[in-house]
Amino acid sequence: MKLAYIFPGQGSQYSGMASDFSKYESWYNYAKVANDVLGFDLIEIMDGDEEVLKLTENAQPAIYLASYVAFTELKKCFREPDFVAGHSLGEYTALAVAGVYDFETGLYLVRKRGEYISQAMKPGEGSMAAVIGVAIEEIEELVRKYDGLYIANYNSEEQTVVSGKTESIKSFVKHLTENGKRAIELKVSGPFHTPFLESAREKMAAEVEHIKFRHPKYPIVMNSVAQEITDPEQIKHYVLEQISGPVYWKQSIDRMITLGVNEFVEVGPKNVLTSMLKKAKLNVKHFSTLIETKNLAEGVTSGR
Repeated sequence: MKLAYIFPGQGSQYSGMASDFSKYESWYNYAKVANDVLGFDLIEIMDGDEEVLKLTENAQPAIYLASYVAFTELKKCFREPDFVAGHSLGEYTALAVAGVYDFETGLYLVRKRGEYISQAMKPGEGSMAAVIGVAIEEIEELVRKYDGLYIANYNSEEQTVVSGKTESIKSFVKHLTENGKRAIELKVSGPFHTPFLESAREKMAAEVEHIKFRHPKYPIVMNSVAQEITDPEQIKHYVLEQISGPVYWKQSIDRMITLGVNEFVEVGPKNVLTSMLKKAKLNVKHFSTLIETKNLAEGVTSGR
């Protein structure tokens, strides 16, 4: 019986995160370190205006911080994972918890990643859309008919995300909707996981060039290849690849199942990945449920 910890990506942020996560013992230490590393009050942003929080350069460190705290709390009461994986941004959290780099380095990297992604294309020029219940072959064929459109996320059997030029996204969504299919434009600031973000990938390559990546404590099934990677230089290569290339999330989950994983735990805010895996009839729990169950069993009540 093997266990995988999975870490969420952008879109899992929400105003009030800091207040919610402040009930955990390790929160105050990591929150203080985060503010010191970043040089601004991330905690205030996490509890503040939703529009400010959802900016890529703010959302990414916010989710990273919350997810790392979640992991710190979970490992106190639950067994260690056999594998880890993270969805897009979540891959950086997975690398941190596996000891590839320390918490501070990961925080710095996700802030820079957010900044460089924001700079890669003017706001409004790029967008993304989720397609529900349409066969991947049909989506792949349709995407080729539009200028500057790519598949960004192979999320599940049910859900695929397309990314690219805003006008192409709008035409794509209109076409599918008019043909009785489900497609929803997402509230994002750019065309994530496409060649339009190549400049962000290059800038991040310069950031990680001088950072020593260590061998991970747990094998990491990486987005770009849906394979478990343990070599530090390969990890460095593939974590950069997913900035401007697709996220093979469904394939990553399938790979972990092939490797014997039969239990998943989502470690981070919201329950986006939990919902996705539940729809696929997989055994998945949210970290908060496991902590609450342990506290109830021990007669502990959480309080701030």
